[in-house]
Amino acid sequence: MAMIENHRLHQPSCRAQHLNTAMAAKGLLRFLVALLLLVGSLGRPIIPPSQAPSLSVPRTVHGITAIYNFGDSISDTGNFIREGAIGMMEHTGGLPYGSAIGGATGRCSDGYLMIDFLATDLGLPLLSPYLDKGADFTHGANFAVTSATALDTASLAKMGVNMTHTKSSLAVQLQRFKDFMASTTKSPSETREKLASSLVMVGEIGGNDYNYAFATNRPRANDSGLYNVGHMLTGVVESLVLVPQVVKSITSAAKELLDMGATRLVVPGNFPLGCVPSYLSAVDDKDPGSYDGNGCLVGLNLFAQMHNVLLQQGIRELRRLYPSATIAYADYFSAYVQMLRGASKMGFDEAAAFKACCGAGGGSYNVDMDRMCGAPGTTVCARPDERLSWDGVHLTQHSYKVMAELLYRRGLASPAPVKFPRH
Repeated sequence: MAMIENHRLHQPSCRAQHLNTAMAAKGLLRFLVALLLLVGSLGRPIIPPSQAPSLSVPRTVHGITAIYNFGDSISDTGNFIREGAIGMMEHTGGLPYGSAIGGATGRCSDGYLMIDFLATDLGLPLLSPYLDKGADFTHGANFAVTSATALDTASLAKMGVNMTHTKSSLAVQLQRFKDFMASTTKSPSETREKLASSLVMVGEIGGNDYNYAFATNRPRANDSGLYNVGHMLTGVVESLVLVPQVVKSITSAAKELLDMGATRLVVPGNFPLGCVPSYLSAVDDKDPGSYDGNGCLVGLNLFAQMHNVLLQQGIRELRRLYPSATIAYADYFSAYVQMLRGASKMGFDEAAAFKACCGAGGGSYNVDMDRMCGAPGTTVCARPDERLSWDGVHLTQHSYKVMAELLYRRGLASPAPVKFPRH
């Protein structure tokens, strides 16, 4: 009580502290800009937007007979709901998730994901979740789990990040893959032979490591501005510390897969976090200078690009060590930005580019992190296929279809992991 009274008696000094803290935050952002300019490019050139792609169904492409996928909710096709979905994504096992494809499957969207469109483009069946023990894994398996992290839960806990909703980290997924290969092949040489005709997707993963760090320190409605600014800065610092470790976890997993015989790997980067409705809603910065020309938060996008720059450095090292393998970087950042810039030409409602289709709260973003899509009181927009964001965190089926086209047919996954026939 004495602390509260003291706070009231010293409002001017608190405002000064708030100003100093805000200046420190902007200084941190300027440092990030300088660091990124020193490390490398801030992103790939933007390809002029095209119409939303049509999907062709060949028999097989480029000799690929199987896909093995690791990751999180961007590519999970049903593992999380088989673990027993908990946390803010607990509603993914029921409608309106899956409403565009006849029912919920555990995919975090109204329909199919990038991995589904890629499999179909390769003439392969949709990937079954590894935890579906009755599934046919002849043409690959999906080890991705919603809410999964690149670092294991123990490592995150040591850094004060304790919000994880699954223990199926990248290391756990990789061990499941090894167990799977051990049970379906007779020798390491047979495993190598199988992987020689497979496409291996290592991510996207790592985004949740940062999401949990930021969420632990997200602004609170009833707290003072000074407290919230300090809280957010703590989240930024914790997340910055995570970046090198997250990247190392991803590249180490990729190296193990290459050692096992993988010859074609795709390693995706992070999305532009500053363009994601859940982050835009949480930060809700009133300063126009905090946003770029696309309407995205500059600071968070710089953070995402720090991850991407370091990841690309790691990928270049892997290419040096494994010159005969094709190791592609999938530029999710640029693909998402292209959708924003070419929204109307790609079939999206440009005026609702940052507004979640399914959610609560209305306003510019329609996001309430305490009432995620599927929870009581949430609603679904009339035309999901015109929205980029499905639930404020994940994308709509239409967005994933466009991204798959931009990545695998229009060059944003480079070098091309698959050579598709021209169409």
